[in-house]
Amino acid sequence: MLPPDTYRHRGQRRALVELLRRERGIQDERVLAALGAVPRHWFFEPAFDAHAYQDKAFPIGEGQTISQPSTVARQTELLELQPGHRVLEIGTGSGYQFAVLCQLAGGVQSIEFNPALYERGRARLAALGLPTAGLHLGDGSLGLPTLAPFDAILVTAGAPALPPALLRQLRVGGRLVVPVGGHDPGRQQLLRITREGPTAFVREELGDCRFVPLRGAAGWR
Repeated sequence: MLPPDTYRHRGQRRALVELLRRERGIQDERVLAALGAVPRHWFFEPAFDAHAYQDKAFPIGEGQTISQPSTVARQTELLELQPGHRVLEIGTGSGYQFAVLCQLAGGVQSIEFNPALYERGRARLAALGLPTAGLHLGDGSLGLPTLAPFDAILVTAGAPALPPALLRQLRVGGRLVVPVGGHDPGRQQLLRITREGPTAFVREELGDCRFVPLRGAAGWR
């Protein structure tokens, strides 16, 4: 059973959205509304409820974290999502980013590498009434070729290099947002790759970031 979404929680969410708008530079009002609509404390253990609306990452077990809200907002904003877009998320984790994406696009798929996190996230998202048919257990670095192409692909873990399978699964005009770091699995550069043609990609470097390592065939060993 989900904990209640109280007046206090809703007030904390409104304050968080204002922080993201005024101090973190998030400009897309649809993205801000999505973060305002998803109760982040539902993705925390009750004992850690007080941390849910702080702009910081927090451990969720299995060596993984729930990303800080400003990171979720920025990565989501970079995708430039529209309601009809088909989206692939690499790294379901707690399920929070998936829930935010579902507020903005119609067809969201997500892959989780860790079986324990997959089962935990699936149960939580089912309780939220979200489309768990879009959740998959497997190697996200290889994408979902049977369901490609995608209008947007979001990678929520740091890759050693651009995963080639994800580039192939991006629709022309689509965007891939991914943290990439070739030497240090804990420090990356945030990239946005836009596919402009069958073999034409535009690369934007958007600053340093820090994510947990991507696992799988095209991830860190």
